[in-house]
Amino acid sequence: MRCPYCQSEDTQVKDSRPTEDGAIRRRRVCSDCGGRFTTFERVQLRELTVIKKSGKRVPFDRDKLEKSVHTALRKRDADPDRVERMISGIVRQLESQGEGDIETSRIGHLVMEGLKQIDEVAYVRFASVYQDFQEAKDFEGFLREMSKEG
Repeated sequence: MRCPYCQSEDTQVKDSRPTEDGAIRRRRVCSDCGGRFTTFERVQLRELTVIKKSGKRVPFDRDKLEKSVHTALRKRDADPDRVERMISGIVRQLESQGEGDIETSRIGHLVMEGLKQIDEVAYVRFASVYQDFQEAKDFEGFLREMSKEG
């Protein structure tokens, strides 16, 4: 592991422990500059490919998933541990399905299910982008359907 301060590759692990979401947290120290930093390791069960609406195929990017969830939750009071568990759960579901190809609609559906349990405002925010709302009536229809379900 390269030191983020001096770029040396001579670093040592001082402490390792599992996190609640199944990752491994490692505290490291650089032998050259003495810098301390933390890394996280996650198990990846398989390579996933996302099939976009345009038909384009791109590698699955957990960071992009996290960013979209955090954008929907911006300025909302959501428990960060619960959000991380939701994201990890989505990734596990995707990895454990039989195929390596995933359509964006499947990912969007799973994110909407998770956000609905965490924060309804974030759920509506995400839905507005995911379902490409163009006008206020799109929100009205979505909220009407949401109130029927709840």
